[in-house]
Amino acid sequence: MAEERRQMSRRRFTYYMYVLDEATGKKIGHFSDISQEGFKLDSTNPVQVNRDFRLRVEQTGEISNKSYITFTARAKWCAVDAFDPNTFNVGFQITHMTPVDHDVFEKMFSTYGVPGH
Repeated sequence: MAEERRQMSRRRFTYYMYVLDEATGKKIGHFSDISQEGFKLDSTNPVQVNRDFRLRVEQTGEISNKSYITFTARAKWCAVDAFDPNTFNVGFQITHMTPVDHDVFEKMFSTYGVPGH
């Protein structure tokens, strides 16, 4: 990336957690990196950029009594992984999340996110 424009700290995501398309129930990928405003997924398929997705993340019960959270996020970029040509890295920006689900997302960020790369 030519210029680093991120304002929020990003963390490696240490828990293997799938992100699903809420409409179809299909797995889009799993978290690899997370910030308070967005995240990066590793995916086996390319994702259409500049498209909004309604997403669902199943919860294990460790950080919330909710069984899942849902939110809308926009795919901002998609690229082939530098080390695995069969994996795509996809950057998402969260565009809408309820306050309750945002609290759970914040707990995911602090519980499973590890500073640095």
